Amino acid sequence: MKRKEFINHSLLSILGSPLLISQNQKEPGRKRSLRVVHLTDMHIEQGEKIRKVIGKMVKQICDMEDQPDFILNTGDNIMDAMSRGKAGVNEQWQAWQEYFMKNVRHEMHSCIGNHDIWGWALNDTEISNDPLSGKSWASAMLNMPGLYYSFEKNGWKFICLDSSSYDPKGKGYTAKLDEEQFRWLEKEIENTPPETFICIATHIPILSVAVYFDGDNLNKGNWLIPGAWMHTDAKELKTLFHRHPNVKVALSGHIHMSDQVEFLGVRYLCNGSVCGKWWLGKYHEFGSVYAVVDFYDDGSVYCELKEINR
Repeated sequence: MKRKEFINHSLLSILGSPLLISQNQKEPGRKRSLRVVHLTDMHIEQGEKIRKVIGKMVKQICDMEDQPDFILNTGDNIMDAMSRGKAGVNEQWQAWQEYFMKNVRHEMHSCIGNHDIWGWALNDTEISNDPLSGKSWASAMLNMPGLYYSFEKNGWKFICLDSSSYDPKGKGYTAKLDEEQFRWLEKEIENTPPETFICIATHIPILSVAVYFDGDNLNKGNWLIPGAWMHTDAKELKTLFHRHPNVKVALSGHIHMSDQVEFLGVRYLCNGSVCGKWWLGKYHEFGSVYAVVDFYDDGSVYCELKEINR
């Protein structure tokens, strides 16, 4: 393949590069179908600083002159439920409710993040027998219709997936769809009319550049990407999406860094985090952000990150 053809076919770019800016320019002759605010990785717990920043973020969204149609929330709403007891998890959800949820006036659709899952990092029989254990507590708080589901708005279908599969041999989870969810996704995409464009939403990225810089990932001269950082079934998902050209974009978080990857006609947008470095400043070069994503009637999207005033 010639170099020019390769660049046009598969384009990787990191947020902030001149190339990304040119990709994101609004084009004439297309009509916007939807505006969506994408929030991810809020990691809320009790604390005055967190209260103030979340309040500022909500105010920024509510004060937008051009209001979003809805909020898409891709998980890690609370600091951590995987390794905390019930009282600690309850305090975090109370803070999430007080700081964020009671002040949001927009429609919201959510995915579960790994840190929203209660007890997976603990070998505790009492927790595993609790009706709220695992994903049950988070799905109830987030008012989700299921762990994975779809909905349609103005010519676009949004498919919200569950990235986290239980892995008792690792850190409690790995990033992939179980077989039942994957088969559901196949049918959901196949049954979508080709003129309806599709946005995939996951907590953990399906494909990302930033994962290569999220720690010391070189092992004897070879890159080593943990299965908890990026979907281990990315090849299968890529193949599925390629069979259906109306799959146009995939939104995610998890890495607390921002990147955009375009591969085989799909734009994979990993849109940073609200909390930055878990409320301790910037994570690498990336601070507290949310994304405003415009969806157009030609299947294209325009994504802009907004800094949260801290």
